[in-house]
Amino acid sequence: MVKIIVRYWLILAVIVTGLSWLIYGVVQKDIRQGADDPQIQLAEDGAARLAGGQSIQEVVPIEKVDIAKSLAPYIIVFDSSGKPVASSALLDGQVPTIPAGVFDAVRQNGEDRISWQPRYGVRSAVVVTQFKGANSGFVLAGRSLREVEKREDSMLQIVFVGWIGILLISLLATVILFRVAALLFREDARERAEG
Repeated sequence: MVKIIVRYWLILAVIVTGLSWLIYGVVQKDIRQGADDPQIQLAEDGAARLAGGQSIQEVVPIEKVDIAKSLAPYIIVFDSSGKPVASSALLDGQVPTIPAGVFDAVRQNGEDRISWQPRYGVRSAVVVTQFKGANSGFVLAGRSLREVEKREDSMLQIVFVGWIGILLISLLATVILFRVAALLFREDARERAEG
């Protein structure tokens, strides 16, 4: 009987595990994609303004953002070769740069959305888009992922606790159901033997 209980419970455990991680994956993806929303608008609007003839100084905020400490969004404008021209972002007192491969991806696709880690412990959701006009180049809009990652960690803990709880409840329910079924089977067999 124990083998039967374990066999049926393992089937439930696999289903519960799959559904738990599916839920985590879907919600985590939604949270992460939502982290790009303000940057999409900032990058696209900045590129459109630069392509329309506005100066870089009109597009890039004057206020500097220390991306290691601040949650504020920031903008970096790069020339067509990928060198920074203007930036509201600073990291360790310098304008951070992104890998050259990002510019190649933008040239091919028009835009790139990435999680960028310029150094350990500093992660940003960035959107990079291209502009063309009298001058051409790239606009990067970014924002820290610190709060997004806290939400993801919190959600992972909730899913994990729920997963363990459901596994324990399903094990208990499986044991109870099989015990009740065994009692009913014995009672039915006794009635047939007496009858």
